[in-house]
Parts: sequence; C-alpha cells; structure tokens
Amino acid sequence: MNFPNKRSSLSVWLWILLSVLVISAGSITAANAYQKSTPDTVSTSDIQFTSIPTAADSLAARKKHLDSVKKARATVKAVKTSKEKPKTLWEIFIAGLIGGFTAVILPCIYPLLPLTVSFFTKKSGSKAKGVFQSAIYGLSIIIIYVSLGMLISIIFGSDALNALATNGIFNMFFFFLLVVFGISFLGAFEITLPSSFANKLDANADKGGLTGIFFMASTLVVVSFSCTGPIIGTLLVDAASKGDRLAPAVGMLGFSLALALPFTAFALFPSALKTLPKSGGWLNSVKVILGFLELAFALKFLSNVDLAYHWNWFDREIFLSLWIAIGLLMGLYLIGKIKFSSDGDMPYLSVPRTFLSIIVFAFVIYMIPGLWGAPLKSISAFLPPMATQDFDLSPVPGGAGLPAVKQSSIKVKKYDDGNYDRIKTKGLDAWYDYDQALQASKELHKPVFIDFTGFNCPNCRKMEANVWSDPRVFNHLRGDFVVLQLVVDDKKDLDAKEQFISEYSGKKISTLGGKWSDLEAYRFNSNSQPFYVMLDSDGNMLSDKNGNEIAPSPADYNVESYLKFLESGIAAYKNNQ
Repeated sequence: MNFPNKRSSLSVWLWILLSVLVISAGSITAANAYQKSTPDTVSTSDIQFTSIPTAADSLAARKKHLDSVKKARATVKAVKTSKEKPKTLWEIFIAGLIGGFTAVILPCIYPLLPLTVSFFTKKSGSKAKGVFQSAIYGLSIIIIYVSLGMLISIIFGSDALNALATNGIFNMFFFFLLVVFGISFLGAFEITLPSSFANKLDANADKGGLTGIFFMASTLVVVSFSCTGPIIGTLLVDAASKGDRLAPAVGMLGFSLALALPFTAFALFPSALKTLPKSGGWLNSVKVILGFLELAFALKFLSNVDLAYHWNWFDREIFLSLWIAIGLLMGLYLIGKIKFSSDGDMPYLSVPRTFLSIIVFAFVIYMIPGLWGAPLKSISAFLPPMATQDFDLSPVPGGAGLPAVKQSSIKVKKYDDGNYDRIKTKGLDAWYDYDQALQASKELHKPVFIDFTGFNCPNCRKMEANVWSDPRVFNHLRGDFVVLQLVVDDKKDLDAKEQFISEYSGKKISTLGGKWSDLEAYRFNSNSQPFYVMLDSDGNMLSDKNGNEIAPSPADYNVESYLKFLESGIAAYKNNQ
C-alpha cells in the first residue's frame, strides 16, 4: 500500500484548516442573516466545497470499481451460457446439412451418384466389399471438408473470423464472388479449378486400396467446386459471424455428412438407384434457381459495406426493389416465361414447379409494401435499417399522440455527425457517447439503457423491427430511459488524444467502434450484439430491492420477456432514488 508523504500530509492539514476557517465564516454569515439589518458582507451561499480524496479513498474506489466489474462479468457470463451457447453450433450444423443436401441435387454431383456407387459395387467383386469401400469414400469426403473448416479456424481463430465477417474489404470481395458464381449458375460460363490439378487427383484415384478411395473423394471435391463453392463460402461466412472457434468445422461436418450420406445409402441399397429421376433439364433448373438466390444474397454483403463506410446510397427501398426484381424473374423462369441458353423445352408446368412458383410470387407480393415502409418483420434481419428508407409512411410505434418528453440541456451530441441517422429508430432520441449519457441521466433522473449494436448486425435490426416496434416497449425506451447506442463496428478514427491502449486486450484502440467494443468486453465480458445493459446515473448496474444486479440481456425476441427486463430496470432505478 502507498502512503502519502510528509509534504502531501502537510498539504492535507492546510486544506483542512482552510476549510474550517471558511466554514466558520459561512456559519457567522448565516447567523448574521437573521439580523434585521443586512450586514455589509459577501455571501458564501453559492460556494461549493469538495472533499479532498486521500490515497486510501482512491484505493477503496478502485477496489469497489473492480469488484463491480468482476460481479458484472460473472453475471453476464451466466446469461451468455444459458441463452446463447446451446443453440449456436446446432444452427451451424443444420445450416451445413441443408447446404449439403442442396449440393447433392446440383448438376456437378447428382449424375455422379449412380456412376460412383456402380463403380464401387463392380470393382469390389462382392456387395459387402462394395458397401465397405463406399462407406470409406463417404468418410473421406467428410474428412476433407471438416479439415477445411479446421484449417480456417486454426489460421484465423474465432476473433479474427468475427472481425473478418464485418470487414469492408472482405464483404466487398464476397459480394463480387457471389455475383460471379450467380452469373455462372445462370449459364454464362463454367467455373472450374485447373484441369491439371484434377487430372493428378484422378490419376492417384486409379491406385488401389484406401489411398485410391481417398483421392477419388478428393477428385469429387475438386470437380464439383463450381457447384459447391458458393454454398461452402456462404456457410463459412455464416459460421465466422458466430464467433465460435469450432463453428467452421461443425458447419463443414454438416455439409459433408449430407453430401456423403447418399453415396453410402445407395451403396447399401443399389436397387434404390432405379427410383432416382434421370438427369436432365430439371438439374439445370435447380442450378438457375440457385443462381438467382446467389445474386439476392450478394446484395446483403454490399449493404454491409454501404452501412459500415457511410456511402449512403444503398437504401432499403433500393435493396427491396432489387429483391423484388430478382423474385419476379425467378417466378417467370419457373413458369417457363423466360429461358436461358442451357434450358430445353418445357412442354408443360409440373406440380413441383407450380407450388414453387406460387411461393416465389407470394414472397414478391409480400415485399412490395416494404417500399412504403412496411416493417416486413420476417426478413427484417436481412434488410438495411428502416431509417435508410427515404419514403416511409409507417407510423411511430407508440402512436401519433405521444406525450412530450423532457429534453436534456446538452445541445450538441458527441459523435452524432449524421452517420447514425441510418440506424436510428423513428421516435427515439438516442445518445452515442457514454459520458454524455450519464450526464443526461443525472439531469433527467432516468436510468441509462445501453444498446451495444452495429451497422452490420442482423439480429439488431430484427430486434428493432420485431420487439422495439411494440408500443409498450417503445414507450418505455422513449419515456423511461436515456437510450445510449454504442456502435461497435464504426470504422471512424478516434482523435489522437482519445486513442488508448486497452487494459483488457493490450491492443491500441484507434476507432470509435473499437472503443465501445473494448468497453463491452472489459466491463461486461461480452462481444456479441445486440447486448442490452441498464445502469444508474453513476454508471453502476441497477440492482433490485434484494441487492441482486439485473443481468444484461442479449437478443430476446419474446416481447413479454423483454418487457419484464425493461420494467425490472425501471423499478430498480426508482427504488434506489
């Protein structure tokens, strides 16, 4: 423990003596105020005195702050464990399964099913050996794809993957990549890996034993790249955005398992191959439909870049217009009104095409009101924020006759330079600086509601469209809180005097988004968005009447549950006043 030296002790005693003299003078002045005649003295009623903190006081305050941070981290860790982890890897695995089953019916893989199974059955000489070799073939496919997922995790790590998923250059690259793949699926050209690479793998596949089977599986992976590449890339990006180290490997496990199952299953029951529909025009139709979907998904990556770098030209109605146009073209293609060079004649409309075209046209009709501000809650996570809508006829969630809300005396909001207009919620007056929000909280006598959000945060947009739009939730946020939105992926550079070395990570923090991300990680032990925290006017977490801190909340799409969270914070703030 550090003790004050003699010089500082002397200073403290001098301050105490001076304070006593001033207080005594103030007391005499106050006593003389009772006299009928006004004395010729100077009033000290407007003088404010502050106590001089000692070293012990500073250590005690530091200890109290650290205890508060530790307690907050423990609380948040419990919340994350109970609400987020159980579903993350399962979501990735199921997405991988869907992608794998989709890849099976593509023209690059589907025709290989009977050929591959027949090859193993005939080459083995016996059914049992053929089944064994087909199983090894399927297992080899799984090993190859899972190894790819593990390699990505080892090279980048979970933190880097998460940062990569929100990186402007990466999003722009993936936008162009998906556009190229989409054009390829529509039949403009064919994307293949170098033929020399495929030929070497094919030559090794002619070798006998397990090594030959493994190289045969590798040949399938390389040859089918033009079909599986976009699916794998999209899956890996989705896995990266989860921020879990195992996510890419789990996604590849689901994908490869779905891809390998048909080969093994048809090897077990070769007679079932006769029930498969023959290769033909329907395979090309599947590829074209996927091409339209690739173009639609590519727009999401372009929107991410537009929001992060404040280009302000890719608005919500432009995004919706492009999706509506793509949907119309897809529907017209399904009913045979438009064709591509690789398509054959379609003499009649099949039942599957009919039902699929109904779904596509219905989805297009559903999106049209969004051009005038309809919330489109089912796809709100994919769309640009509602605030980017230029022509918005939607009402304020709380209604037209909302009561006036007392405003802070702070006239200039720090960091509010127009960039956040694109993620603002209509009717909410948000703050963007932590210290200013605390100052406003003290002035307005309201708790602080922190919304850790991001420009490229699909779940944030979903919460705003599906939960914040509820009038009860909206009225609480508008009238009972000082709403503080901290955007963790803002690329804006901090002033040189505001840059610092993080005590949490040891890295230099030079961007505004990095500042708020570091605050969320250091104070609340979380790096997920959205993430909601309620604080009192001194920056402490709110506690109920029993002294238990109110745990922060991740995304919670149950309106009633979210209401209870907000109301518990309001009640706790009032009880502690």
